[in-house]
Amino acid sequence: MTTQLEAPGITVTKAGGAIGAVVGNVALGGDLSPQTVSAIRQALLDHKVIFFRDQQHLDDAGQLAFAKLLGTPTLAHPTSASLDGNEHVLPIDSDYGKANSWHTDVTFVDRIPAISLLRAVTLPAYGGATTWANTVRAYANLPVALQSLVDKLWAVHSNVYDYVGAADEVRIGGVDVKVEKHREQFVSKLFETEHPVVRVHPETGERSLVLGHFVRRFVGLSSAETTALFQLLQNRVTNLDNTVRWQWQPGDLAIWDNRATQHYGVADYDDQPRRLHRITLAGDIPVSVDGVRSTPRTGDATHFSA
Repeated sequence: MTTQLEAPGITVTKAGGAIGAVVGNVALGGDLSPQTVSAIRQALLDHKVIFFRDQQHLDDAGQLAFAKLLGTPTLAHPTSASLDGNEHVLPIDSDYGKANSWHTDVTFVDRIPAISLLRAVTLPAYGGATTWANTVRAYANLPVALQSLVDKLWAVHSNVYDYVGAADEVRIGGVDVKVEKHREQFVSKLFETEHPVVRVHPETGERSLVLGHFVRRFVGLSSAETTALFQLLQNRVTNLDNTVRWQWQPGDLAIWDNRATQHYGVADYDDQPRRLHRITLAGDIPVSVDGVRSTPRTGDATHFSA
């Protein structure tokens, strides 16, 4: 189904029933009209992740200029190195590991980024898709009894529990040096933040689940109880009916609402190079259904989104 936005000529075509849409007839950059930017933002809020084809004209500067129309860019990452010459761009490079784990970006700090923009730079000949899941719909589809439970539940998120923390120690020759160096950089400074498992979206008022691989434990539960409940809830989020899978093409750019989604980079491209550039936009401190804000436990991340 394709709809016409108020901005002249722009179309929005659903990519899946639960999440995702392709936005057409727009060349992204820093010179878009306020009307076009407003239409793109509305499509993002409606569909949680939106995709743009044929944006080959964009480079890092153009991606950043466009990102600034949607919000305030954060630094590339609280600990990982940015792209040389651009403190706001994080290279997602298969040479340093693969993001093949369900997560929401940077939930281990208190001000979780609101929006992420990811642009294809180098793509494998096959594989390498990214899948997104709708955490608003996952919450809405929970049985009432589970909603009542998670509405009161809090979780501690930490950067030491990310996908890069699991080094491959079984390969011939030992641990990959570049991957290990990246992992060490990722955990060079410890961050822990206590977030509500259910947050209220600051723009739409929707309730969404705040989970993903950065969750270390649920507050007040044992490790065994955390594992059991985490898997139950994560399975609801990542159910295939609640996802959309995007096969990247040259010139693609994806934008997702980081307050309402999780994502997973599919590692099915063997040893081929894969590189994408990510920019994140500053967000609010999550607020629970009771109006309580997230609390940092360890680490000061004010530099990340100052």
